[in-house]
Amino acid sequence: QVQLVESGGGLVQAGGSLRLSCAASGRTFSRSAMAWFRQGPGKEREFVGAISGTGRTTFNADSVKGRFTISRDSANNTVHLQMYALKPEDTAVYYCAARSSILARSTPSDYDYWGQGTQVTVSS
Repeated sequence: QVQLVESGGGLVQAGGSLRLSCAASGRTFSRSAMAWFRQGPGKEREFVGAISGTGRTTFNADSVKGRFTISRDSANNTVHLQMYALKPEDTAVYYCAARSSILARSTPSDYDYWGQGTQVTVSS
């Protein structure tokens, strides 16, 4: 079992930045690929970024490339999502997810564990 707790969401103006964190406990963290997804009002859950269990491989959705960076701190069992140049369309509930593999994927169904989500609201 893996427990995930997100933090760092909030209200920010367009062009601003936020850093989301996901604290993981339970299963050996280093064996779990991690990802961030988001779900905006009236929208389906969409992929934001993922990082492999080793941290050597990361990739992001095209919509956030160049603006968002995913990283992991294995010493503290934490994954971060640094977000810059935020836009109103980034407004969503952001979810952290973990899978029982070191290989990162971009599909929600590939992930076994989910956090409760943290709200990010970007005002124009």
